[in-house]
Amino acid sequence: MAARHRTPTMWDVARAAGVSQATVSIVLKGDPGSRVSATTVERINDAVQALGYRPNATAKALRERVAELVGFIGDEVASAPFAGEIVEGAQERAWQDGQLLLVVNTGGRRDLEQAAVEQMLSHQVRRFIYASMYNRPVTLPPSLESEEVVILNAVDPSGTTWSVSPDEVEGGRAATRRLIDAGHRRIAMIDIQTLESRLPAAVGRYEGYVAALEDAGLGIDPELVRFGGGSPEHGFEHAGALMDQAAPPTAIFCANDRTAWGAYQALTERGLRIPDDVSIVGFDNQETVAPFLRPALTTMNLPFRDMGWAAADLLLTGGAARKGKARSMRLRCELVERDSVATPRERA
Repeated sequence: MAARHRTPTMWDVARAAGVSQATVSIVLKGDPGSRVSATTVERINDAVQALGYRPNATAKALRERVAELVGFIGDEVASAPFAGEIVEGAQERAWQDGQLLLVVNTGGRRDLEQAAVEQMLSHQVRRFIYASMYNRPVTLPPSLESEEVVILNAVDPSGTTWSVSPDEVEGGRAATRRLIDAGHRRIAMIDIQTLESRLPAAVGRYEGYVAALEDAGLGIDPELVRFGGGSPEHGFEHAGALMDQAAPPTAIFCANDRTAWGAYQALTERGLRIPDDVSIVGFDNQETVAPFLRPALTTMNLPFRDMGWAAADLLLTGGAARKGKARSMRLRCELVERDSVATPRERA
């Protein structure tokens, strides 16, 4: 049987460099105020490289009571193709501070979530990102209430925890304004939930729609507003009903891209062309939908990568631990211009 190689220790580095273990510890901590000479630092670093020494992260975490890890707990974020950038953004920021992201995708299971939190806490993880697949009110697990936490792509109804989410209101305003700027005056909206649902995306995007119309001096016509469930089926149903009116809209703001997908089908079935007869703007910029519709869909991009980066930054700069500051950060949604908006035929 081949002998197993022993993992080199800090004492081995000290012997190889001809210094004390305490001096090695000072150098490896990178203390800028230490009085260790440059020559000694070089000898220690050479010994580290030659021996292949790696610090014991577990021992350090137990000693300092904080691991060099950021716990990332999401419901279905890691498995959602359009939201994977959240994880990439958070990891990119964490890595700037030499921290790794420890990701658990719970699939919405409370038992798995609780087990993940307990495991992370047992390994001295003390900074957490608590993420949602879509913007909604969330409640932290009780075991995280005393830790440093940032809620990501969601909101905290209690207002006691920092959160990072899209600016839904300004996103809805920008989407509607794009249609107004193209010359449209009868602009419909198909929302993804009722206002009573209190879903931030549904409420915020509707408020932005109303604000843009009011900014332009246009009245709100209740007949041009429909509340669906965010699926292509709802988009198909409501777009058809809108176009069957005596005075149909010349443009539709769909509060997500899946709704817009259904609206495309309803308009095609009626022999209407996009954008010649009806212009459409979506929301989410789903990479599996928006670019592949024909014509490609003009839509609002959710700032997933920026939100992930911002959440990790709040944790690592201590912002999440500060009291008496604003506790909600909303990031701008950018318009992605494609081919589904044109001047209304009546103005051509």
